[in-house]
Amino acid sequence: MFSSRFRWDLRPNRLSRALGEMRHAGAEVLDLTESNPTRAGLSYPAELVEALADARGLSYDPQPAGLQAARQAVCRYYAAAGCAVEPERVLLTASTSEAYAYLFKLLTDPGDEVLAPRPSYPLFEFLAAMESVRASQYPLGYHGGWSIDCEALAAAVTPRTRAIIVVNPNNPTGSFLKRDELQFLLGLCRERGLALISDEVFADYGFAEDPARVRTVAGREEALTFAMGGLSKMAGLPQMKLGWVVVSGPAAAWAEAQEKLELIADTYLSVATPVQHAAGRLLELGKEVRAQITERVRDNLAWLRQSVGAGSACGVLAVEGGWYATVQAPRVRPEEEWALELLEKDHVLVQPGFFYDFENEAFLVLSLLTEPAVLREGCRRLVRRVEAEARAGRAF
Repeated sequence: MFSSRFRWDLRPNRLSRALGEMRHAGAEVLDLTESNPTRAGLSYPAELVEALADARGLSYDPQPAGLQAARQAVCRYYAAAGCAVEPERVLLTASTSEAYAYLFKLLTDPGDEVLAPRPSYPLFEFLAAMESVRASQYPLGYHGGWSIDCEALAAAVTPRTRAIIVVNPNNPTGSFLKRDELQFLLGLCRERGLALISDEVFADYGFAEDPARVRTVAGREEALTFAMGGLSKMAGLPQMKLGWVVVSGPAAAWAEAQEKLELIADTYLSVATPVQHAAGRLLELGKEVRAQITERVRDNLAWLRQSVGAGSACGVLAVEGGWYATVQAPRVRPEEEWALELLEKDHVLVQPGFFYDFENEAFLVLSLLTEPAVLREGCRRLVRRVEAEARAGRAF
C-alpha cells in the first residue's frame, strides 16, 4: 500500500528509548546536543515579531522565485560578505531541506545519485530517497584537520551521478571548503557534467580567519553551482521558514536552471508572504542573534579545548566553524555504549559519531550552542566517566 521510499526502520534507537524513559521518569538530563537556537537561552529582539506585522502580508501575489524585495534582501546579505549576487539568481524556499528537494527534482531522474560527504549531517539519505534518488558518499579525511579526499571523490563518480554536495562548513566536523578543493570540484563538475550544491547555512560561524577558506560558491561561473542559506542558522530563526538558493555558472546553464527551478517552485508556492515581506528586517535584526551565537560557540569551544583536551583521556578534534565539536574517546568501548553509559549513569546526553557516519570509533558529538553552564558541567561528567573507563582498560 505504501511507497518503497519508506524503507527505514522507524523504531526509536537505543539512545532515544533510554532518553525517553529517563524524561518520562522526571530525571534531569544535561543535554549537550541542543541545536535549536530558540531553546538555547539567547535574547531575541522584540522587533523580530513586529517585522511580521506588515499589512502587505494580507495580500497574496505569488511569485515563483519569491518577492523581489525579499530576494534583494538576500543579495544585500551576500554583498555584506563581499559577494555580488543579482536578485534574478535567487530563488526562495521554505527551508534548505526544501531547497535540496527542488534541486534533486531539477537535476536527477529516479535511480540517479548524488554524492554527499562522510561524515556529515545524516539527512541526505532521507532527502534523496524522498525524490527516488540514491545518496552515495565520499570521504573527508582527518590529519590534524579535515579535508576532502579528492582522489576518492573522483573515483566515487559514476554514470548515474548528477551532483556533488558540500556542506561549508561541514556539520559536524566544522571544516570549511578550501580554495584548492573548490578548484578541484569545479574542474570535476565541468569535466563530468555535474552540478555543485553548497550548503552554507553555517558559513557565518568561523572561529578564525583563514585566507585559504571559501566563504561561498555563489558567483562562480566555471560550473553550475547552487549556494544555499537561510534564516534558520544565519539569524537563529528556524521557525521563520525562509531559505534560498543562489544559482551560478555558465550563462546558458544557470538561466535554464533558474527557469526550471521557478517552475518547480510555482508548483508548490510554499514560502509564506509575511516572512518574505519581513525578510530584510529579519536579516538585519538577526545580526544581533548571530552575534550572540558567535560569542557562545567560540567561548564554549575555547573552554572545551582547554578543559577537555588538556591531560585528559579525551581529545577535541580540530574544528574551524559551525555549532558542533567532536570529542574523541578511548577505544575501550563502542561509541554507542559511551553515549548510553553517559546518559544512564551521568545524565549527560551526547550523540555518537555513527549518527554522522564517522568511519571509525570512538567519537562523541556535542553542540557548542549549549548554554555554557550546562556544557561545562556535562563535559566534566563526561571526562570523569571516560577517564574511569579508560583506567579500567576494557577493550572491544
